[in-house]
Amino acid sequence: MRTLLRACCAALLLLAGTAHALTSQQTLAIAAGDNDARIAALNAAAAGGDARLAAFVQALLDDEVKVAGDKVLIVHDGKTTDAASGAEATLPESAEDVSNNNRVRGALEAVLASLRVLSPDLAVRSVAVADLTKASLDEGQLPLVEKALAAETDPALKDRLMRMRATILISSSSRDKRLAAAKELASSSQSIVASLLQERLAAGGESDADVRAALQQALDNVRGRLAWGERLGVVFTGLSLGSVLLLVALGLAITYGLMGVINMAHGELMMIGAYTTYVVQNLFRSYAPGVFDVYIVAAIPAAFLVSAGVGAVLERGIIRFLYGRPLETLLATWGISLVLQQAVRSLFGAQNVLVENPGWLSGGVEAMSNLVLPYNRIAIIAFSMLVLGGVALLIAKTRLGLFVRGVTQNRRMASCVGVDTARVDTVAFAFGAGIAGLAGCALSQIGNVGPDLGQSYIVDSFLVVVVGGVGQLAGTVVAALGLGVLNKFLEGMAGAVLAKIMVLVFIVIFIQRKPSGLFAMKGRSAEA
Repeated sequence: MRTLLRACCAALLLLAGTAHALTSQQTLAIAAGDNDARIAALNAAAAGGDARLAAFVQALLDDEVKVAGDKVLIVHDGKTTDAASGAEATLPESAEDVSNNNRVRGALEAVLASLRVLSPDLAVRSVAVADLTKASLDEGQLPLVEKALAAETDPALKDRLMRMRATILISSSSRDKRLAAAKELASSSQSIVASLLQERLAAGGESDADVRAALQQALDNVRGRLAWGERLGVVFTGLSLGSVLLLVALGLAITYGLMGVINMAHGELMMIGAYTTYVVQNLFRSYAPGVFDVYIVAAIPAAFLVSAGVGAVLERGIIRFLYGRPLETLLATWGISLVLQQAVRSLFGAQNVLVENPGWLSGGVEAMSNLVLPYNRIAIIAFSMLVLGGVALLIAKTRLGLFVRGVTQNRRMASCVGVDTARVDTVAFAFGAGIAGLAGCALSQIGNVGPDLGQSYIVDSFLVVVVGGVGQLAGTVVAALGLGVLNKFLEGMAGAVLAKIMVLVFIVIFIQRKPSGLFAMKGRSAEA
């Protein structure tokens, strides 16, 4: 880190060809004496654009500066140089270390960041502005901030520098400057600005009635924007939860809608997909570490195929003997879920396993100061939409989809016209299990992977299918996203437990009014 900072300082020295040279008197005033005088001298030197100031400030922060009489020396890697001229010097035995308290160090860091905002490199300027935002600013640094503001060309950084200037002026001794700063800060949407205004409005912070009114108005405006950020954050979180529920419920909608099987092991099929992702990750880490970031591309089809294979075995081995017997099917699949959980515990252990996000899924987009959209959740929303599109195309445009729709609407008639309903059942159940595996793969990127993973989503996924309408993809989408957003809004108002109870009550009332769900099945059936 020090090497990088010194490189930045060196770049500043090259760019400062027209700046004034740092004098011995200035270095002595900055390094020795009363703290107020040192800070004033530091700010004066910064405003003048002194060429060696950045390197000198960095040396002060690194505790590499000594004072010997009227000379200020920098000692770095056993080499002694004059702080003002940079010429080699001899270190006297009487030289004393320069000590900096927290206040002086804060001023040094602020000045160093201020100097770096003049860099031609946008990345360096962005870091410098971020550092300045965290530093303690006062009117002494206003000239440098204004100089950076005048030179800045990037709109986002220019806006942040304008907020910074207003932050300094809000504490100005001039009433007019404070009023102008309050009006400027009123257009901000940053939580740090709300804290600043709140602090200024605290007892004793501002005595002028007009300025207090302007500050209060600015605070109300900023809080209003922050409230919208919080609401949008809840909507985004709800959509991401709804996308997860959609992935979990898609396969269930197919199997439940086609065969009427209440598959209590559906969550464990999702768990198998998550553990498949974990295994693929470890294989890439061991045998292909150079391309580790693309392991998720291989994990997606692997999770689908493994879960689909397990689903096909379950359907052929157990479930096909229980069609038309819902209670026995429910109990059997519940027993299967326990067996699968114990099998995973035996193979991988009872503790959660770590599935690491690829580098390109780490971090997020800062939409607002209090709203960050994580890349992994954005990817899950997009992934669920792609899976939904694939399922819709398969159901609507393929021969298998035609058979599935035919068996769903009228199993006996489909069998009479030559459809092998037993084979359709197996393929459809395996396909639904594979989609559950895709849900597990997606969930591994945002949460813990453990033997109990499926238990957290199985009930909610059944609720999504019932509310949306059995066998209806459109209803599954609306119900999943709607319940996800509703659940998150209620959590913010009443807490997680009460929110879950309220959602269940809502669903019970809804089913009483519309037993067929949002989108009832249309067409004739043998049972109608």
